[in-house]
Amino acid sequence: MSPDDLGDDALIAAFEGPGFAPGAFHHRHHVRLAWAYLERRPVLEVLDRFGRGLRRMAAAAGKPELYHETLTWAYVFLVQERRRPGGDWPAFASGNADLLAWGPSLLEERYYRRDTLWSDRARRVFVLPDRDRSDPADSTA
Repeated sequence: MSPDDLGDDALIAAFEGPGFAPGAFHHRHHVRLAWAYLERRPVLEVLDRFGRGLRRMAAAAGKPELYHETLTWAYVFLVQERRRPGGDWPAFASGNADLLAWGPSLLEERYYRRDTLWSDRARRVFVLPDRDRSDPADSTA
């Protein structure tokens, strides 16, 4: 079953249980799952559960190197910052299309220099944003 066919609770249960077939869980599903988790749990618990689940999925697909801590945490924090408790996913998604677009990445466009975001360190641990959004010269870095 596709993540698109699941309600929020079923999406969380599938993610925490058997997971999804390799290639079936895309960026927009990650964002929706973060939103669903944050509607139900505190942000620090979401970071732990989401990270563990993504590492498990990557390992099950035979690609543990795909897990990226900075991407995961940054998107969770952005969803937390923008969501309205008790809101609904369709309204959140329509009001935050920039969070759902993968290419180009919102993180790379606004928050991180490319070499920082895609570094081995950023894959292993959360790295704070390093792009100065107030400096026009930094927009091409």
